[in-house]
Amino acid sequence: MQKPLTLLACLLLGACASTPAPDRAPAPKLAVETRNYATTPLSPTPADLPPLEAFAADSFTGPDGVRLPYRLLSPATKEKLPLVVILHGSGAVGHDNKAQMGPFVRGWARPGVAKTFPAFVLAPQAPTRTANYAKGADRLLASRPGASLPAVLALIDDLSARLPIDTDRIYLVGFSMGGSAAMNAAALAPGKFAAVAAFSGVPPERALAAKVAPTPVMIVHGDKDRENPYAPDLAWAGALANAGGNVRFVSYSGMAHVVPPDMMHDETWRAWLFSQKRKKD
Repeated sequence: MQKPLTLLACLLLGACASTPAPDRAPAPKLAVETRNYATTPLSPTPADLPPLEAFAADSFTGPDGVRLPYRLLSPATKEKLPLVVILHGSGAVGHDNKAQMGPFVRGWARPGVAKTFPAFVLAPQAPTRTANYAKGADRLLASRPGASLPAVLALIDDLSARLPIDTDRIYLVGFSMGGSAAMNAAALAPGKFAAVAAFSGVPPERALAAKVAPTPVMIVHGDKDRENPYAPDLAWAGALANAGGNVRFVSYSGMAHVVPPDMMHDETWRAWLFSQKRKKD
């Protein structure tokens, strides 16, 4: 008997049949990396994290008039470095320039992380949603760009023009709505970003996979997520694989709608992110 995760994957990716239809090639197999949430270490406590002041506070107004408060971690160097853009979930929408600064962001300023992965780290705070959800063409949930996302893209361009940022190494990272927005940003600006790491998001319409396929994508999701369902992300990963994309799907068995605690500590996924570089035409 097939395991439930394997059965779900094959149903969503259309790979359950023993032989492919004669008029089409077999779909590529998506390798699902499965981890047990119950065995992950605890998340860092506030006492283990750098102070909020490690990230300088500022604001930016986009061409459409949307004002974005943001925080920026800036290494003391003139050398060109990557830019990591961390997009927050819907619970941090606002204007206080603090709500977006949880452990997922502040962990980048921990001395060991900052030394191993030197980068500018940008954490904008959106005043309205950066991604909206509705049923997609395949009847699974899909996301679309929200009203604040264009201003986020404009802020990235502004900082890239003013700071010593390696524009071939701009990385998008996001949780929940932020993960959804990161995937939509990659579709809005194909070829702009070196890689995307999306945690527990809602992906775009699967028809957009061909636009995103040139960008390496890591998708992380718990199979017990009741807020942003697991199945659309699995379908999106399959669509990216079918489009020839470089995609990793990390599935956490037993995990609900959270950032995996082990990824707060782990350097492996950050090493994967930093190994990616934008492909030039």
